[in-house]
Formats: sequence, structure tokens, C-alpha cells
Amino acid sequence: MTGVTLTSESIRDRVTRMRTTLDLPEDLVTEARELLGFKSKTDTIVYALTELVRRKKREQLVAMFGKVKIDIDLDKSRRRPGYQSRPGK
Repeated sequence: MTGVTLTSESIRDRVTRMRTTLDLPEDLVTEARELLGFKSKTDTIVYALTELVRRKKREQLVAMFGKVKIDIDLDKSRRRPGYQSRPGK
């Protein structure tokens, strides 16, 4: 979620709602809410789940490192229109 500021409003705008009842440890939810600076439990849980999913997806990508064969001609791709080489390269 790079470049996205998470606020109560942005969380509510991005989420399709699903009402559910959960039995959660109150002290854990309170601690997370206070650490994150949210006022609502819903925002805390949505943020925590979003972050968990993001981290797990990243772990999956890292685990694929070196296992995927990509046949790319880097020199040719760098000659594409609009490409600017970095200074010193």
C-alpha cells in the first residue's frame, strides 16, 4: 500500500463491507488500536488485516526469487523510447 495514507475515511472508501461477529481478545484490540492511533476497532482490524495480507504477498514474492526464469534483453529494453540512463552509467 505504498503511497496510500490510511485514515478512517480511506479505509471505509476501499472496503466492501461484511458484517460479522468476532470473539477477539479485548486487550489485544485495544493495544493495537492505541499503537495505530485509530479511534475505532473496525479501522484497527481492517488495517491489521490489510497489512497482514500485504506482508504475506511480499513473502511469497521473495520466496520466488531465483525460481522464475525471465528471458529479458535488458540492453534492448533500455533503448525503448523515453528511456533516460542514470548519470554515471
